Parts: sequence; C-alpha cells; structure tokens
Amino acid sequence: MTPKSNRLTVASRLLRALVSFHRGYFVIAVTGAAVFATATVVSSYGVKLVIDNVILPAFTAKGISFATWATTSLVVIAIGLVRAVGVVVRRSFAGVLQWSTARTIANRVLRHIMTQPAWWHRTRMTGDIAARAGVDTDAAVGILAPLPFSSSVAVLLVVAGTWLMVTDLWLGLFATLVFPVMLVMNVLYQRKVDRFYRTAQDELGSLSEAAHESFDGVLVVKAFGAEGRETERLAEISRRLRRARKQAVNLRSTFESLIDATPSLVNIAIIAFGALRIRSGDMSIGDLSSFVYLFTLVTLPLRIVSYLFSELPHSLSGWDRVQEVLTEPIIASPREQIRNIGTVGERNPLVEMEHVYAVHGSTDALIDISLCIKRGSTVAVVGSTGSGKTTLLHAIAGLVPVRSGSLSVGTKKVGLVFQEAFLFAESLRYNLTLGSEVTSDDIRRALDIASASEFVDEMGMGLDTELGERGVSLSGGQRQRLALARALAMRSELLLLDDTTSALDPATEQRVLTNLSSMHDEMTTIVVASRPSTIALADEVVFMEGGRIVAQGVHELLLETNHGYRSLIAAFEHDRSGSAP
Repeated sequence: MTPKSNRLTVASRLLRALVSFHRGYFVIAVTGAAVFATATVVSSYGVKLVIDNVILPAFTAKGISFATWATTSLVVIAIGLVRAVGVVVRRSFAGVLQWSTARTIANRVLRHIMTQPAWWHRTRMTGDIAARAGVDTDAAVGILAPLPFSSSVAVLLVVAGTWLMVTDLWLGLFATLVFPVMLVMNVLYQRKVDRFYRTAQDELGSLSEAAHESFDGVLVVKAFGAEGRETERLAEISRRLRRARKQAVNLRSTFESLIDATPSLVNIAIIAFGALRIRSGDMSIGDLSSFVYLFTLVTLPLRIVSYLFSELPHSLSGWDRVQEVLTEPIIASPREQIRNIGTVGERNPLVEMEHVYAVHGSTDALIDISLCIKRGSTVAVVGSTGSGKTTLLHAIAGLVPVRSGSLSVGTKKVGLVFQEAFLFAESLRYNLTLGSEVTSDDIRRALDIASASEFVDEMGMGLDTELGERGVSLSGGQRQRLALARALAMRSELLLLDDTTSALDPATEQRVLTNLSSMHDEMTTIVVASRPSTIALADEVVFMEGGRIVAQGVHELLLETNHGYRSLIAAFEHDRSGSAP
C-alpha cells in the first residue's frame, strides 16, 4: 500500500495515466463540460431576466410588452440549448473515454499475460489473472466517468464565485465559504475509505480465483461429496468481501449525507440573509432568486467532485492490481534458450542436450542431463513418478527454462501432446488446426494415424461438430487421440508424447504406435511410456531416476544390465496384469 501522504500524488499519476490512453476523447468531453459550466453560470442571469422583466412586471398595471417577453424567452432558450449541447457532448464522450480506456488496458494486460512463458502461468491462479483483466480494469477506469465534468469545476467555481460576489459582495463571500468546506470533507473521506476499497478489491480477486478453481474441479467436488464444504469456502470469501464493501458503503453513505446537508443548510442561510438585503434595498428579488438558483446549480458540480473523490479509492485499488501485472517484467521464453542445430556428421541429431539443469517449482527437476536423439528414431523415456520425465519433454518443447547447460533442437516444428488432453469448446476442425491453415488431406491423414477417423466419422457433422467445454462429450481415449492428431496435422517433425496413450486400450495403443513407427522418415518421436508393450517398440530407452538419466540403451539390454530398470518394468507388468479384467 502507498503511504497516505503520497495518495494525492498517486491519484494525480493515475488520472494522467488513464487520460493518456485516449487524449482526444478526454479533450472533447472536457470541452463539452466547460461549455455546460459556462452556460450554467449564465443561466442564473436568465432567471434574473425572467423574474425582473417578465414575472414581477406581469403583476403590475403596466404589464410587459411582447418584445420584452420574446427577447427574454429567446435568451433563456439559447442558454438552455447551449447547456444541452454541453451535457450531450460531455456525457457521450466521457462514456466513450471510459470504455475505450477499459478496452485498451484489458488488451494490454492480456497481451502482457500471453507473452509470459508457460511456466509463469503455472505459478499464478487463473481466476486472479482473469480478475486483473476484468473486474480490476473496470474498477480502475471507474473514475473516468465523472472526470471530464470534474475537471471543469475549477472554472465553474471561479466564474460562479465571481458572479455571486458581483451580484452581492457579502452574500457572495458567505456562499463561497461552502466550497473549501466541501473540498476538505472530500479529502478526509478519501483518506478514510481508501483501505476499505483496497481490501474489497483484493477479496474480489480472491473470490474470482476460488470460483474459477471450484468450477474447474466440479467433478472432483461432486465425486467426493464436497459440495457443502466448497460452498462454505466460497461463502467465507464472500463474507469477507461483503464486510469490506459494507464498511466502505457505510462510510460513503455518511459522507454523501454530509455533502447533501451542507449546501441545503447554506441555502437556508442565504435566503434568510438575502431577505434582509432585499429589505435594505441592496438586492432585488430577481437578484436573490438568481443567486439562490446559481448556488444550487454550483452544488451539483461539487457533488460530481465528491463522486470523483468517492470513486478514487476504488479506481486506485483496481489500478494497483492492474499495474502489478503490467509492471512485472516480461520473462524471456525458454524457447529463446534453445539453439538450432543442423546435421552434425554421422550422428545427425535432432535433439542434443549437454549438462542441462532445469528447475520445476523450487527444486531441480533435471540434473546434469546429457542426451543425443537421432533424427527418425523413436525414444521411450521411462521412470517412476517424479523422476523428471515430463520436465524433460517440456524443456525440449521450450516450456521450461534451462538453468544451465545447453539445449539444441534441429526443428521448430515441435508437437507436444500432454497426458491430459485439452480441447476447446469449438468445432472439431478448430481443435485440430487451432486456426492455422491446414488442408483437409492433412487433417484426414492425422486422424488415420491417431486411429481417430472412425469415431470422428460417426459424429453428426464430422469436422464441423461442436465439442463441449474441454471435450466433455468425448471419452478420455478419444480426447487423447484428437490431441495426438492435432500435433500430427501441424506436420510436427519432433513429436513429444507425455504418456499420451495412457487412456487407450492395448489394441488401439498398439495400432497408434505402429502407425507412428511407420513415419520415421518424417518424424522423430520421444514418448514417456509406462506400458512394457510401448517401451518395447522404441529404438532406444532413456531411464530416469531423481531427475537424472541413469541408463540409456535398447530395452532388452537394459533389462539384462540394470536392476532398477528391470524392477520398474516388472512393476509395470504387475500393474497391467493386476488391472486386467
């Protein structure tokens, strides 16, 4: 939190920053507000003309002439039209300014977020990130609606104060005393309410996080009968949010009551004092009427300034949370660490790693990895849970940064297929192409290799079939095959499979792996595997323990020479036989 002594400085920086996005809209809105403010002051003169030249003479024997009535009416109508134009321009462009700025800030936040590498996203809560680009952005720009009018209040107060004192010096001085009083009340309010709005905005972000997480894990919640506990977790955050907002609203209602009462009390005093001035002959009834009318009109802009101050803490809270994202440095993508290699003698490697260390979370997940994978080969990566298999694939794909060592990959066409296949709530075609230009022949070929053509053809609209959220209408095996087909349709030269066939039955898995093996002229495959039948099909096996490569070679040779590998394969076979019907 910024110290209170610096809040006004921070507020001025906030206003300058928000206005800088669309200066043209702001200038037009302020111009409209200035026109309205000037016409507001002049309208009090119209009131004086109507009372002194039309209303009061109408009660005398002399009456009023048509020319006087027409002239006064035209003046009043002209003033009203000018005020109306100022209001329309001010409100229209203030709205355009607010929402255009919200869109610009949200786009910047989204671009900033999307530029960050994948491992950065894994350290953040999705709901909180969404809140920064959504509710926090809306809160930040909330101050822009009253800002154009408020910016012209200084002119209005100067002109109105001068007009009031020209009308009657002593009554004008008395009336203008309310202006600094109301401004002081605004400053005191802003200082007190600031912390409540900041707390409320933070709690709103927490609620967004928790709600997103809860909806994402709805199947887990229901499967374990945790609906009540999950509801209570969200309810507790909602209660904290309600308390913070209730405190802010209570303070705001007290503040607005004072703002309402102050000008009303002053108006009563003005009328009483003005009656004495009329009796003494220092003012006319028209003068006092225009005086009261102008003072009443001036209090409205002061209310807008009050609204500006009341919105300021809310906007500052939203802006602070937005800036936490925008000021965070863009982290270089791990892909930038990967060097490109071509053919190197007879080795002809596609992937080459030398003494690579990589961190997953706060611990080393890859330790001193040296590995050379030939083009066109199929390599199985084997190890127990937590041995670093997935991190190895993610490092090769450029999703995990290499802390030290060197990593070289001989192609940019790398396709990573995750164990948990993610599908968008879009058409099947979009899920296979992600909007890229991919021919129907390439899509059909990819589906054939992934053994997915049969169930795709059975869908009502084929490639144009709309999938539900995350492909909920499909089985796990179908989702995995579509994810594999997506990588194949992109013509990947290096295919990284993270236990991608775990949800397939043995016969389908065998078919898919056989199809992939037949493509060794076009593609190199690295597969994290836990099925002995899958491992046996690989040209080479990489055995990992504790983030290190402890053995590498042909499957049969490792079975003979490495006790740890032999024990792991035996455990895999036991698990398979134990789970067989």
